[in-house]
Amino acid sequence: MWGLQFHPEVTHSPLGRNVLQNFVVEIAKAKQDWVMTDYANEFIEEVRAKVGPTGNVIGAVSGGVDSTVAAVLMTRAIGDRFHAVLVDNGCLRKDEATKVLKRMRDDCGVNLRCVDAKDRFLGLLKGVTDPEKKRKIIGGTFIDIFQEEAKKIEAESGKCDFLLQGTLYPDVIESISYKGPSATIKTHHNVGGLPATMKLKLIEPLRELFKDEVRELGMALGIDEASVWRHPFPGPGLAIRILGEVTPERVAILQEADDIVIEELYKSGHYRMIGQAFVVLLPVKSVGVMGDGRTYENVACVRCVETTDYMTADFYHLPYEVMGTMSSRVINEVRGINRLCYDISSKPPATIEWE
Repeated sequence: MWGLQFHPEVTHSPLGRNVLQNFVVEIAKAKQDWVMTDYANEFIEEVRAKVGPTGNVIGAVSGGVDSTVAAVLMTRAIGDRFHAVLVDNGCLRKDEATKVLKRMRDDCGVNLRCVDAKDRFLGLLKGVTDPEKKRKIIGGTFIDIFQEEAKKIEAESGKCDFLLQGTLYPDVIESISYKGPSATIKTHHNVGGLPATMKLKLIEPLRELFKDEVRELGMALGIDEASVWRHPFPGPGLAIRILGEVTPERVAILQEADDIVIEELYKSGHYRMIGQAFVVLLPVKSVGVMGDGRTYENVACVRCVETTDYMTADFYHLPYEVMGTMSSRVINEVRGINRLCYDISSKPPATIEWE
């Protein structure tokens, strides 16, 4: 028996890949003839057997790479019997619903519908400031909506028993303790906060994959490069990037600031080199000067990290001139923000998301 007391699979473990390769190839004598298309083909055969020739599957699409790859994979397996649902929870990025509909429905051929639930989510989040409560409210409401949509699909297309989720291996590790003393770090919308009354059976094709493997799978499926290399976007959306209470006004402020930061990362050529980038709106105000007047507005923070597995991450060393352009644009173009910070925390001890 061989054992390790560290995580060789994470990005920042020196020679971790070599350790794993030595065990798999030299000790276990495993063949090195496996390719990602085999994974896709195996899943397609398994899901066809599980769902049957007439069964229907409902699944969430958030706009991130995980849900995109999962949705395309399911579409390859059962075609239009997979019913993708984009839930506009009022906390998506700027114009995200329109962009996702075009990319997924028009470009990838996914059977996709959009549910406008902005008022429903924001109403439930009113007055809530605890991040775990936010995640569980959002996760529970997502499931409620899926069940409602499943009933509509059953009326239109026949019985629907399954729910597709884009859960990744790091989500599982951070959310549960499996036969050991590891602590739960935070509840993920895909693996926590699900009500006991949920009537849909889960299908999670990406549950054993890391983010870099999901991207490799996306490329193997022929998904366009821009979609495959999009940064992850959490299911709860901007709700967990607004610290404190989530209101329509604060969502609008964050959408504008986030849009500027992502645009500048593309312009400067840094987007592809970053694992994840976003803006956080803090529950803090600061004094500033605009023209001849005094301001007392919100503080926002830019978070950019380098990682491939998302289990560990370092802050991205963004050039000062890019930071300067971001700061100037956000403060001058976004009404309600007068100070922009840059997060230089690594994971661990910090997580990538702030909530």
